[in-house]
Amino acid sequence: MTVPDPTISRELSKRIGRIGAYSFQFDALPMAEMRPAVAAIEALGYGAIWVPEFLAKEIYSNVALMLAATERVPVIPAIANIYARDPMAAANAGRTLAEAFPGRFVHGLGVSHAITVEKRGSRYGPPVKTMRDYLDAMTKARYMGAKPTAEPPVLIAALGPKMLDLAASSTQGAQTYFVPVEHTRLARERLGPGPVLAVELAFVLEPDAAKARAIARDYAIPYARLPNYANNLRRLGWSDEDLQGAGTSAQPIPSDALVDAIVARGGPEDIAARVRAHLDAGADQVCVQPITDRRTSPVPALRAVWPALRDL
Repeated sequence: MTVPDPTISRELSKRIGRIGAYSFQFDALPMAEMRPAVAAIEALGYGAIWVPEFLAKEIYSNVALMLAATERVPVIPAIANIYARDPMAAANAGRTLAEAFPGRFVHGLGVSHAITVEKRGSRYGPPVKTMRDYLDAMTKARYMGAKPTAEPPVLIAALGPKMLDLAASSTQGAQTYFVPVEHTRLARERLGPGPVLAVELAFVLEPDAAKARAIARDYAIPYARLPNYANNLRRLGWSDEDLQGAGTSAQPIPSDALVDAIVARGGPEDIAARVRAHLDAGADQVCVQPITDRRTSPVPALRAVWPALRDL
C-alpha cells in the first residue's frame, strides 16, 4: 500500500475549505431539482458538497451528475459503501471523474453498517481489515482509460482508533459522522497534524428549543441503535442510559444531553458556534447538514446559516 504524500492532504484541505454542505436530499431529490440546488450551494460559497449513498442513487453516477451541474466545487461521496462495488470499479470510477473534473473529485469510502451491507446481499467483514484490503486492491487496479493529471485523493469514514490509524497511514484523511466535539479533538490527536479531518454536523434551524430538540431526537434515534455509532459514543464515555433513555435497544430515545451534543440547534449564530467548536478541536472542514424532510431542498437552510459561517 502506498504511503500517502502529506502535501496532497494539505492541498486537499485548502481546496475544500473550512465549511462544506452535506445532505441526504442529494440522494433523494429528482435530478431536475438537484441540479439547481447544487448550483445554488456552490454560488453561496460552500467549499465542498458531500453526498451519501443509502440504498438509493448509485453514488458515482450521482456525483458525476452533480459535478456536471456545478463549475468549481468538489463533490465527495459520504460515503461510497465499499460493499456496493469491487475495488477496481471504485478506483476506475474515481479516475474517470478525476480526469473529467480535475481537482474536484475526492473518494469518500466507508465500510457502512452490517444491516445496510446485509440488505445488499453481502456479509459484513472485520471493518479495518476489510477497508485495508480494499484500499490495497484499489491502488493495484489496472486502468487503461485516459488518465487524470493526479490520482483522486481518498478519505475514509473513521470513528474508532484503529480506523483512524488506517486513515492516517494509508489515505489523505478521515470523515466522521454523528460525533460530538470531544470526538473531533480525539480524532485529531489520533490522526496527527497532517491528514484531513472532515466532520459532519447536523443542525436544526429552529429558535424554539423544545421543537428543535424533538426534531433532533427523531434524527438521532436511528443512529443511536447502529453499533458503529453507539460503540463510538460509549468509548467517549456516554452511557447506555444516554443512548437508550426511556426507550429500548431496538427503539432508543437518546438523552437530551446526547442529542444536544450531537446536533446543533437554534439560530444561525448558534449553529456557527458549534461549527467553530469543531474547527477549534481540530477539524479541517465541518460539513453542515440541515435536518429537513428528505424530499425538501436543503438550500433554504444552507442559505440561512451561510452568513454566520462564511468567515469562520
